[in-house]
Amino acid sequence: MERMMVIKLAAVMIMVVLEVRSSQGKCQFPAIFNFGDSNSDTGGFYAAFPGLSLPYGMTFFHEPSGRASDGRLVVDFIAQAFGLPFLSPYLQSLGSDFRHGANYASDAGTVLQPNTSQYVTGISPFYLGVQYTQMKDFKFRALHLLSKGKHFEYLPTTDVFSKALYFLDIGQNDFTSQLGWIGIEGVKEFLPKVASQIGETVKALHREGARTIFVANLAPIGCFPSFLTELPHNKSDLDSYGCMISYNNAVLYYNNLLKEKLEEVRKVLPDASVVYVDSHAIKLEIYTNPTKHGFMFGTKACCGTGGEYNFSPQFFCSQKTEINGTVFVAPVCSDPSSY
Repeated sequence: MERMMVIKLAAVMIMVVLEVRSSQGKCQFPAIFNFGDSNSDTGGFYAAFPGLSLPYGMTFFHEPSGRASDGRLVVDFIAQAFGLPFLSPYLQSLGSDFRHGANYASDAGTVLQPNTSQYVTGISPFYLGVQYTQMKDFKFRALHLLSKGKHFEYLPTTDVFSKALYFLDIGQNDFTSQLGWIGIEGVKEFLPKVASQIGETVKALHREGARTIFVANLAPIGCFPSFLTELPHNKSDLDSYGCMISYNNAVLYYNNLLKEKLEEVRKVLPDASVVYVDSHAIKLEIYTNPTKHGFMFGTKACCGTGGEYNFSPQFFCSQKTEINGTVFVAPVCSDPSSY
């Protein structure tokens, strides 16, 4: 899916970045500090919990790269557009280069602190509060070493932290992880807390010196093949594009909460550029008009098996599943760029 959807998302975000930098009289970021979930994790989760295998990474890296994608992510394209290297995950102990930022995102990460083990629910222990603490500690240690006159080739300089782009793309797992248990209305009850916590994190980043902060909203999960397969709904809940109306409306409810919260934050941070990034609109357009944007399929998975959406919870992509003594692996499509 790297070829079109991610590139289009990245292109729009890059234009927004350029607009912000132009208004500030600047044209470049020396670094990016990223916080998020699988949408922007470049290897943090799998540095902590190794196990990713092909077909992840097959399109661009030609090997598993720690990304839950066949190729690059939006944050990769943004880095490349500004002449920066791909972000090293904060948790990656070998081969990391933090001169131009760090990535604290974690696959399956949430905004709110999870109330159970990753081994029970699959939710990452590296929620947004932990990611922020990691960034704060990284900054403290880097500046402390520099203050001692020590030189480390792969650490940022002192002025990088205030000039960098800070990017948050998180919240999807807060929304989706409990849908099967408490339903849409149950999830909506705590979404204000999710939006509020993101607002508080933006203010905390500002206290650490961040002055350009981008926050992405949530994607139309009612169009995701996995949720179309697993979440309860009937045909009357599907729009003309095959997406679930009730779930997408709930996403819009959250996105409005987030937008309003960031508007409040801007009022108390007049010296910062806090940008609400409407990635939802871009993704919805691609899901509902796939052929217009170079795809063949909108709500169908590339890596999976069975059913209208080519997805089965029994056969997750790349994972081996044994049934009655026979090992199954979900097949991958021959052309990921069509999905």
